[in-house]
Amino acid sequence: MASIEPYETKAGPRYKVRYRTPDRKQREKKGFVRKRDAETYRATIEVSKHRGEYVDPSDAKVTIGELAVAWLEGQTHLKPSSLRPVETSWRVHVEPRWGKVAVGAVSHSAVQAWVAGLSGERGATTVLRAYGVLAGILDVAVKDRRVSVNHARGVNLPRKVSKPHVYLSQQQLAALVRASGERGALVAVLGYTGLRWGEAIGLRVRDLDMLRRRLSVVENAVEVNGTMEVGTPKTHKRRTLVFPKLLVPALARACEGKARDDLVFPGADGSYMRRTRASKGSKSWFVSALAECGLDPMTPHDLRHTAASLAISSGANVKAVQRMLGHASAAMTLDVYADLFDDDLTALADGLDDAARAADVFDLWGSAAS
Repeated sequence: MASIEPYETKAGPRYKVRYRTPDRKQREKKGFVRKRDAETYRATIEVSKHRGEYVDPSDAKVTIGELAVAWLEGQTHLKPSSLRPVETSWRVHVEPRWGKVAVGAVSHSAVQAWVAGLSGERGATTVLRAYGVLAGILDVAVKDRRVSVNHARGVNLPRKVSKPHVYLSQQQLAALVRASGERGALVAVLGYTGLRWGEAIGLRVRDLDMLRRRLSVVENAVEVNGTMEVGTPKTHKRRTLVFPKLLVPALARACEGKARDDLVFPGADGSYMRRTRASKGSKSWFVSALAECGLDPMTPHDLRHTAASLAISSGANVKAVQRMLGHASAAMTLDVYADLFDDDLTALADGLDDAARAADVFDLWGSAAS
């Protein structure tokens, strides 16, 4: 049981609270002018120990910078292309403000002020990533019992404004394929299968079954700091797609004369193809092809959206589209492409009308239903 003891200072009498931590270490808190303040502190300590929520004040002195080292090293679940922006966010936005701050000194209002200030200078994506780094480190502090609460949680955050998706029609996609020349087969695969760029350039001849029209997504190649990093697909899961017959001739030509382990779409040096630049003013083959077709600026990744659009317009359900795109869940597919499923709602309503007519209850609500 904690005890309260008086003692004398030059400024007058004071009280201190002596107590033991859950691991039986002796601690004391000095400086209470009033005895009732010491009693309140003693009660708080005893309740926190009883609830298993006790935090040793000395443990809360570790800085966010010290915890960040272990936190960053623990992000092994992230792929190199995802880890790099996290590390940059820590170095550029989080460390300068919070690196030397003790985890026990972080307040909710201070985090909110930091988020607000950063929001005035940077876009929502940058702010949310930086906030995620700080909050993630403080989550570790809570789990390590260095603080009892993560004061970064619950702050008001900026909302990301999604860029409208670009959807090409069948005719526009065909024109882009033709204008892309020797890269046409790659464009066709991106536009009809929805592969990510890294998945497409990681395809090897052995991943294609031309007779059964099966395509196995096994590798994902991403450029990080000028180096090609090769790993598993984004969700860490391999998947198999069935591609349309119209791709067979183009894929057959792309595989002609190649060994099983050769890349289907290699770069000029025979290795992984580098991501083509799609920014305005670029002279890349992709930008040139867009200009030749009279199409608005877009990126190769936008062809993934076209694939989703073409699949849904042909009658594919959300689960099939999810599997094709390699999304983690059907809910994610619906969130990303909710606008493409609007016609399903119309078809649903029309179907209810047809069922009502068949049951002879269509006019139940009067002329408004006719």
